[in-house]
Amino acid sequence: MFEEILASQQAGYPILTVLTFLPILGALIVWRLSDERIIKRIGLGTTLGIFLLSLQLYFSFVPGTSAIQFGENLSWITPLGIKYHLGVDGISVFFVILTALLFFLILLYSLDEVNEKLRTYVLCILSLEGIVIGIFSSLDLVLFFFFWEIMLVPSYFLIKVWGSGQKEYAALKYIVYNLAASVLMLVGIAILFLNYHDYALMEELDSPYSTDLLQLLAVPLDLNKQIWVFVLFFFGFAVKTPIVPFHTWLPDALLSGPIAASVVLAGIKLGTYGFLRFSLLLAPEASRLFVPMMMALGLIGILYGSIIALMQSDLRRMMAYSSIGHLGFVTVGLFALNYRGLQGSLIHMLNLGIITAGLFFIIGFLMNRGLPTEIKRLGGLARPLPVLATITLILALASIGLPGTNGFIGEFLILLGAFEAYWIYAAIGVLGIILGAAYMLWMYEQAFFGKADEEKSKGLKDFNLREWVVGAVLVVLIFWIGIYPAPFLEVINPSIEGLVQRLEQGSPSLVVEHEQRPLNVLERDLTTLQVEESP
Repeated sequence: MFEEILASQQAGYPILTVLTFLPILGALIVWRLSDERIIKRIGLGTTLGIFLLSLQLYFSFVPGTSAIQFGENLSWITPLGIKYHLGVDGISVFFVILTALLFFLILLYSLDEVNEKLRTYVLCILSLEGIVIGIFSSLDLVLFFFFWEIMLVPSYFLIKVWGSGQKEYAALKYIVYNLAASVLMLVGIAILFLNYHDYALMEELDSPYSTDLLQLLAVPLDLNKQIWVFVLFFFGFAVKTPIVPFHTWLPDALLSGPIAASVVLAGIKLGTYGFLRFSLLLAPEASRLFVPMMMALGLIGILYGSIIALMQSDLRRMMAYSSIGHLGFVTVGLFALNYRGLQGSLIHMLNLGIITAGLFFIIGFLMNRGLPTEIKRLGGLARPLPVLATITLILALASIGLPGTNGFIGEFLILLGAFEAYWIYAAIGVLGIILGAAYMLWMYEQAFFGKADEEKSKGLKDFNLREWVVGAVLVVLIFWIGIYPAPFLEVINPSIEGLVQRLEQGSPSLVVEHEQRPLNVLERDLTTLQVEESP
């Protein structure tokens, strides 16, 4: 499980470093420019290049292994054992590719829509892309924390500068919630750091300190420390997810922020990725102890998010609570702690990135045409906007998990895993699917087949070329994963199997190791004695 394949053996160059820092380099170049046409070309060209480059991760990926791949491991802060360690496996590789794709679509969507402070906008988007890729690639906890925290800066300015309504309040709330939670997560990292130090001194290891994930996984961690680590990490990941009751920043941020911020915050599942990548691996026994609590929070999120979404009259706010409900479903799958549940949660996180991003792009397309986001004020849009109506229908059906769409694959696997582990939780979770179908179909009927406003419908134009590209890419992915998910599952499965093995075996046992040493010495002495006594 702790094997690593170096980037030099696969890509021939440090591909993850390039993917992380090329967007940031593009942001620095944009910062020095003033011509808006050149800024647009550099921004769009950079994101397109990053996406095309990210595809090499898939085509060069070695299947059938849970090893870390495309590894880059260099000393960074040597006295503290902090490393610049990047790498991906089946858990994280598709998140990097999805991030690259979504940021390309964000810039493609928004370059002709953003007229205020374009240079700063492109700078924020490019720097945010590099930071998010860094989060998914980091295997050193301090490096991960660095990217995790610095992400708040461009996200804050996106909401505050290009948002609307109560944008200052939404941006401040986003910062306060996430900063407070991250401080607690940092304490959890310190506990792991000190635990490694104690073990290194006892075993007389060459390096007395480390925050490297692979090294931390090889060190025993007793149950009490695991509980502390799980709880402290929980706050950081639960707020970012967000899990009810830590969710209140999300509706404000998605309602007041620009579409670009909504796509990133709701489409890229950083919080649940954190549980999958770090909490379950580092604290396997504690994860089992907290299953009832996490299942309860997941089910509350499903029911609460779905019911509140059903009550909303504003399309953006409805999508925000819909996202909370879907992430509750992911949480249930994660803490089934079995192969199907974890497999379903991972693929569902990727699918929700496509679906949620697509629905927020649709909201942006409506807003760009001067249409309101009040659902009952839309009505009759299917006639003047048939292509937009068709793509919205596909996204809505994928959101409710219609067979043949990508949403079905994740939901089916999560339910399968949940039924295997705790059938009563799965039975309650099914209610979320029913409620999700209710609010999605109600929204679609009201917005596209409701009573039409003839004045409002005059002059509306259907998809332009940029919108065609955004919509077509997302629709292709919806049906590709929904009909033929095998290429994705083949990459994901070995890493999920390794995670399940870790959960079953638990943390390495310090007691067993030291109890076995005297026995080995005794066996050696007995063998020597027998040899000496033999004629």
